[in-house]
Amino acid sequence: MMAIAVVVVWGLTYISTKVLIQQGLHPHEIFFYRFLVAYAGIWLIAPRRLLANSWKEEGLLALAGFFGGSLYFYTENTALGLTQASNVAFLLCTAPLLTAFLSAAFYKEDRLTRRLLMGSMLALCGVGLIVFGGKEGLKVSPAGDLLTLCAAFSWACYSLVIRRLSGRYPVSFITRKVFFYGVLTILPLFAVFPFRQNTAILCRPEVWSNLLFLALIASLVCFVAWNVALKKIGVLHTSNYIYLSPLVTLGASILILGEGLTLCSAVGAVCISVWRVLGGKKEMKHTDAGRSLGKSLPRNRDFLL
Repeated sequence: MMAIAVVVVWGLTYISTKVLIQQGLHPHEIFFYRFLVAYAGIWLIAPRRLLANSWKEEGLLALAGFFGGSLYFYTENTALGLTQASNVAFLLCTAPLLTAFLSAAFYKEDRLTRRLLMGSMLALCGVGLIVFGGKEGLKVSPAGDLLTLCAAFSWACYSLVIRRLSGRYPVSFITRKVFFYGVLTILPLFAVFPFRQNTAILCRPEVWSNLLFLALIASLVCFVAWNVALKKIGVLHTSNYIYLSPLVTLGASILILGEGLTLCSAVGAVCISVWRVLGGKKEMKHTDAGRSLGKSLPRNRDFLL
């Protein structure tokens, strides 16, 4: 339920980011304000410890901040200004598949089964039918589309790094460090694109309201919830919920905007629903089996490490 709730919120962030770009903010400025406010907010709930147990794990936290923070959001925000939002929505849904490939490469217990690949391709086809089933269709924008793929790959890397850290530290501490290193690693961009005084822009209601939504809801609350989901049900299971994002957008467009349901969108929704029902059952079996196995294993520190 946490993963689904996060996907619903993140499905709305495209609109907020588009509004902020139209108001004159640059992609790296949007990310900087977003994560800075989120970092200030998380100090209210995060442990006060400053560093991880070792420099190696502190380095992993820095990588998480880079992949899941500055690199991901800068490439995504920049792509939104170069290509259609529909292209971005579709290509970001390759993140679960990229996560599965990387996980299989680094973890022997995660195998790329035929069922997983076929299910992922079915879901991806469903996403494509929903995203490109409207009037605009597919319009290729090489620069923007490539940046979006970079964002999807970056998110896959973030998921694997969090997997290494999950269980060793409280989720709030990990999230706080992600925000910190996200802000830190975006700073070099200001040497290329100097920081501007955006006081007049930031005072506009449509700007500060969208920034607060992105910072407090889409970042602070959602990052904590997503990291909890990664810890509880695993990287692959959690990442697969990203496929539901276009389905959420489709439902919102029908209920809120009064848009009609096209045949392509309906078929796409069926594809995603079939994948979720059939694939979800097997995922839950593996999750339950893993929990049962975990209860029977020794709990000493050396074994867990």
